[in-house]
Amino acid sequence: MLHLTENDYTVSRWTGGTTTQIAIFPPDAAYGTRDFLWRVSSAAVEDERSTFTPLPDYERCLMLLDGSLLLRHDGGEPFRLDAYQVHTFDGGAATESQGVCRDFNLMLRKGRCSGELRPLRFTGAGKMDIPLFRPGGSFSHRAILLYCAAGQGQAALAGETCVLKSGESLLARDAGDAALRLTVSGPADFVAVEVQYG
Repeated sequence: MLHLTENDYTVSRWTGGTTTQIAIFPPDAAYGTRDFLWRVSSAAVEDERSTFTPLPDYERCLMLLDGSLLLRHDGGEPFRLDAYQVHTFDGGAATESQGVCRDFNLMLRKGRCSGELRPLRFTGAGKMDIPLFRPGGSFSHRAILLYCAAGQGQAALAGETCVLKSGESLLARDAGDAALRLTVSGPADFVAVEVQYG
């Protein structure tokens, strides 16, 4: 179980703002050379209108942490995406956006991994068990990443505990059948990412 802070992230610029890379696999892969299986990042969309970088070899899962966007794929009808709604789309689609926001991204290599984003929102103190499932089908490995978007909480997994503050993450790979327990003492927002890969 790795506790990741902003010192562990990589920040870069893109056409519409900045991107913070939170995790990438394999760890020595690079976004620029497109040799990764999966990648988790958060972007600040600073321009009112922007164009997404085309990623034809990847499926993308997008969630806004604040703000809203109007999205359009391949010249189709625009649609609105609000905070903590999850939208999955083909990374090769010509995608344009309108609006300023902070988003959260999961990129998955087509045919070589699968995964999902889940918002975990607390209005007050509480606990939640996040079940972790064995990899299925042709996949033999699994990773879970828990990102704290606001507030703070304590995560416990297989006897280890970690306090996550806003902007911090927990990353665990092949953690067995144990459930990840998240405990908060007040309002907090988290994002859970689960990936299966070969």
